[in-house]
Amino acid sequence: EYRGLSVTQLTNLRRSLGNATTYRVAKNTLVSRAARDAGVEGLDELFIGPTAIAFVHGEPVLAAKALRDFAREHNALVIKGGYLDGRALTVAQVAQMADLESREVLLAKLAGAMKANLSKAARLFAEPASQVARLAAALRDKQQEQQPTGELATD
Repeated sequence: EYRGLSVTQLTNLRRSLGNATTYRVAKNTLVSRAARDAGVEGLDELFIGPTAIAFVHGEPVLAAKALRDFAREHNALVIKGGYLDGRALTVAQVAQMADLESREVLLAKLAGAMKANLSKAARLFAEPASQVARLAAALRDKQQEQQPTGELATD
């Protein structure tokens, strides 16, 4: 719901959403009919009162963050819910999504964790070989200590 937002504020909201999200004011009857024709269910309760829809073509987390942040600054913007991957989202679920880190950050953390685990595995696999090398060096040193020096006394 966007009632009470000025044109300037709506323009600022659209800018904050970026190029990957389209924010449109829509008529409830048209949106409801389009959703029904597309086989989308569970959104009828969202189409009450003034309705605007954010169509996200990129990262949904970034759009949810932008909407949440704008709604914090402008009480006139009310997030009613959402729709993602074939299911309706409650306001709480949209808020949870906004609290997530972006896909790039999560992938970077995953890659870092995988790299750390691979490094640990490499050290783990290399350890027996280095232990064998240290054991062989210790045995060699011990054998050298036990062998006579090889010098013969001359008369």
